[in-house]
Amino acid sequence: MARSKTTKQSTVLESYNPATGEPLGSVPVTSPDEVAESLALARRAQRRWASLSPGERGARLKEFSKILLREADDVCARISAENGKTRQEALITEVLPTVDLINYYGKRADKFLKPKKIPLHLFKHRGSYIHYVPRGVVGIIAPWNFPFAIPIGETICALIAGNAVVLKPSEMTPLIAAYARSAMIRSGLPADLFQIIQGGPEVGKALVEAEPDMICFTGSVNGGRKVAEACGARLIPCVTELGGKAPAIICPDADMERTVSALAWGGFANSGQVCASVERVYAPASIHDDLVNRLVKKVRELRQGDPSSFDTDVGAICLPQQMDVVQELIDDAVANGAVVECGGNADSRSLGYFFEPTVLSNVNQNMRVAREEIFGPVIPIIKVDDVETALEYANDSHLGLTAYVFTRDRRKGRALAEKVEAGTVMVNDVMSTYGMPETPWHGIKNSGIGFVHSEDGLRGMCQMRHVHYERIPGIRRELWWYPYSRKTYQGIMKLMRVAFSKRSL
Repeated sequence: MARSKTTKQSTVLESYNPATGEPLGSVPVTSPDEVAESLALARRAQRRWASLSPGERGARLKEFSKILLREADDVCARISAENGKTRQEALITEVLPTVDLINYYGKRADKFLKPKKIPLHLFKHRGSYIHYVPRGVVGIIAPWNFPFAIPIGETICALIAGNAVVLKPSEMTPLIAAYARSAMIRSGLPADLFQIIQGGPEVGKALVEAEPDMICFTGSVNGGRKVAEACGARLIPCVTELGGKAPAIICPDADMERTVSALAWGGFANSGQVCASVERVYAPASIHDDLVNRLVKKVRELRQGDPSSFDTDVGAICLPQQMDVVQELIDDAVANGAVVECGGNADSRSLGYFFEPTVLSNVNQNMRVAREEIFGPVIPIIKVDDVETALEYANDSHLGLTAYVFTRDRRKGRALAEKVEAGTVMVNDVMSTYGMPETPWHGIKNSGIGFVHSEDGLRGMCQMRHVHYERIPGIRRELWWYPYSRKTYQGIMKLMRVAFSKRSL
């Protein structure tokens, strides 16, 4: 985590370990003039970078991947110290997916970004194709909960697509992004191609006002609305990922052991500070009590404490203000009849920011904890009559990023998943698809617009341009060109009737 400090010379962001309060380092806050200068430097560097093929760009970034592999333990330690997640979570949710993403797109970029032929069904004498052109400079405004995987993953995609990048990391986690840039430069990447600007919302505002060619924003719904509005006024394309309220629908035939393990990890990984965290569980009455008992037993076995320890399961809260949000939602739920089965309070034994993994029962659909994003280690469980009611409640939300279904019946699971209103619905698993670059990551409703990852996510970092050309030379004029006449009118009418007659169809 970080906080700003004003000196006689400038304003700096000082970063502290949220688990211990230990100072980690500082970075200067970027001024509006410096933001514009960074964008200009990136734009100049991008022109040369864009002249390389996608495969050549991927090969250049492979050197960065090699550095990450060599320094992976140090990178995990840096992420854990600044963000508060455990070392293992830093590895499996931040470093490993980034290395995989570099290699995945690096090997396939030429294929994904090659021109795409468009077969014309009617005008066979003409041809069409799509080709993909880098947008220019992509601005990235990143969150604090995944300070490496999200901004660096998006940076890699933008670079492989031929763009330059100006990244504003969260003001809460400024140091790991600075490390990533230094590692890229050490790998041979042109220094001006990847710029980092540091600061709070005012620096993000300055980035949009400097008019990059695309913006990728990950953050709150309110923040995303402001960014999208500012981009819309300037006709800047933007992708926004704005959080979620992921429901888990537990079918009566679910494998209870796997389900409970998934819910525990899905609710408490990164101390619940994941936009895809399990934030509400719908359990039919026939299995409700068994599910609650098993989950509470599992949660009480979790070890919370020093994130740098390899024996710790649940780490610290990165954003101190989030402690108050989590406590307020729990207190409101209890005041309205919810029962705290375990946890429920901040951990007062530590100097850092820790909140006990919490399970709530006797929650109803109208409680704030069931409707507002918690972004903390809390799992509310709602008893329902049947799976149909669970589906109805799951869809009763203004957010729609991810959702989960648990059942032994794979066919039924997929059929139910298709009815859930979310960008990604997983069956018998939680959260992991962000780490699979083949799959798109996106939300519906207020969870955002656009998407990242997948083939189409990489193409989205480009302008899609259409070329239309002649396939048969020597045709002097098209039938529909001037001059008009009764003869051409009747000829077109005849051709239309022949082409679209029942026999032709």
